[in-house]
This record gives sequence, structure tokens and C-alpha cells, in this order.
Amino acid sequence: MGARNKKLKKLNVLEISKHERTQLIKEVREKLRQKTIEAKLWQSLLEAENLTINGNIMCKSNQPLHGFKL
Repeated sequence: MGARNKKLKKLNVLEISKHERTQLIKEVREKLRQKTIEAKLWQSLLEAENLTINGNIMCKSNQPLHGFKL
């Protein structure tokens, strides 16, 4: 959480050169791409903690097992 508390450098995009603006946009896109991939990975991991049999969810990580007899 410390990273969120640091002061962000304010930048007027209209006042920087075209080259710097292009580089900044590339960096922002890359960071967003990485965050999207990370979010998808976390979602996959969360879904992996579910027990699914024949398409029916039998158990979720925070709910008791139901509909399954041994």
C-alpha cells in the first residue's frame, strides 16, 4: 500500500513532445496489459478452488459441500 501513498508526478500530456507522449502511452498500455493478465490469473486461481462435477458446482471455497454423497 506504500506505493499508493507516494506523490504522483503530474504531467500535462499536451506540453510534452510527441516522442515522450508516445513512450508514455506505450508504458501505460504495458502496465494495463500486465494488470489485466494478473487479474485473469487470480480469477483462474479462485475458480480452481471450486469442485465441479458434470458442470454442477458442488463446493466453493467458502461454502459447505452439498449435493454429493459418498
